[in-house]
Order: sequence, then C-alpha cells, then structure tokens
Amino acid sequence: MTQSIDGAGSPTAVQLAAEEKAAQRLLDALNSRVACDPVREFIGSTDLPAAYRVQERLTQGRLAGGAKIVGRKIGLTSKAVQAQMGVDQPDFGVLFDDMDYAPGHIVPMGHLLQPKAEAEVAFVLAKDLADGDLDAAQIRDAIDYGMPAIEVCDSRIAGWDIHFGDTVADNASAGVYVLGAERRTLSEFTPVEVAMKMLINGEEVSSGTGADCLGDPLNAVAWLARAARDFGEPLRAGQIILSGALGPMRPISAGDEVTVEISGLGSVTARFSEGADTYEGNDK
Repeated sequence: MTQSIDGAGSPTAVQLAAEEKAAQRLLDALNSRVACDPVREFIGSTDLPAAYRVQERLTQGRLAGGAKIVGRKIGLTSKAVQAQMGVDQPDFGVLFDDMDYAPGHIVPMGHLLQPKAEAEVAFVLAKDLADGDLDAAQIRDAIDYGMPAIEVCDSRIAGWDIHFGDTVADNASAGVYVLGAERRTLSEFTPVEVAMKMLINGEEVSSGTGADCLGDPLNAVAWLARAARDFGEPLRAGQIILSGALGPMRPISAGDEVTVEISGLGSVTARFSEGADTYEGNDK
C-alpha cells in the first residue's frame, strides 16, 4: 500500500533526535566527500515521512550554505527497481543550482563519490502546479518545453548500500545533471514515444523508451506534482524537472564521456575530469 508522505501524527522527540542524527551523518558525508554508513539504523527502511523529514533537514542545510533550489528530480520510476527495493512508488529529491553543469563544462570527479549516469527527459515548467486536480491536461499545459538530460546519481552511502529510507533521506541519491541545448514543446515531441540510448566512451551501455519511465514521463511529472504539493512545497514555474530514468543507470569513472541520444529531442554529452580533483563549484 502506498504510504502518505505526511504520515499519521507528529513525530516524537525520540524520532526527531534520530532523524537529526541521520541528517548529520549525510551532511558530514556531503561536506567531507567521504561516504558514510546507511541511515536506516536511525529512521528505518520504510518510514517515508521520517525519510522526507531528514531530506528536508539536508535541504535547509544546503540553503543555509547559499545553495538555491532550481527544481526537483524523480527517482525509482522503474517498476523493476521498485520491486527490488520493496516499494510501490517513486521518490523525489531537490535540485540545487550547483548541480547544473553545461554540456561543454568538465564535471569534476571531486564533486562526486560513486557516480552512476542515467538518461532522462527533463522538463521546464511555465506554470505553477500548486492548485487544481493536477490531471494530465493540467500537467501538459504547465510544461514549457522538454530536453534530453543526463542525471548523475550519487549516493552518499558507501557501496550504494541503500534501502528506500536511505535513498529518500539522501535527497533521492541526487548528484549532478547536464541538460541538452535543444528544446522541444509537447507539440513537437511525445514523451512516451521517445527512444533512448546512452553511450559511455562510444559504447552503448543503456537503452529504453519513454514508456519505461512510469509508463510515460508525463505520468512521472504528475506523480511528482501531487507528492510535492502533499509535502508542502509545490512545483513552481521556471523549475527544472528531471522525470526519471528511461533505462538502467551505469557507473562512471574518471575521464569518461557520456552521451545520451533521445529521439525527437536530440543528444547531450557530459565529460568527467581525469582525476578526483578538488571541487570548486561549477562556475555557472
């Protein structure tokens, strides 16, 4: 049964103290660039409200450090991955301005711990998704345009030893992302019909279609719009939405070049530095 993000009742003082420990562990890993143990020992594996409260603590920590929210990402849109993790719904995380890399900019490996790339359709919103039924027609009307995207997922938890609560708390394992330059409106492409292939150093490593993303990337955006509103922070005009993987994610190594090609949307390439250089921001 799908769990409510809000949960039933307010957390106890003991629960809040445990959530603070979980958040601090993840923040320490983020700041030190040293992967940590799972946080499920503090919040469990399936307590969705607790996991999102930890994520919110991390978000507030990032904002206090000067980061700005620019959008949201959707994870676990694949039914196979949901079954593997014992859940029946996706999750979501926050996109910050320092996660965004232009296609021509070298992504520093020093910004990442254990990166994995996946191909997605990204959308930019022209309207808020805060009120109304948030049905298919409203979702379509709110989307300004779409573009190809590479999301680099990156768990702060050592060895990707994650259960559902771990990845939700860890901002849905968000790392960085690269958006393609070509933009298409929904009158120019149909998200469910796109075909994707992802190459690393010229070798095809992943493929899929729009239907592999929760049946349709627009379904994923609709799910996110409702979940974000339930959580108390609705999607807003101008935000970037990473709608979920179209195929399996693949590990990235220093010096790799990742290219994603999506029919009807074009392609996007991300290049990664040769070594674990010191992270100094993305200069955007």
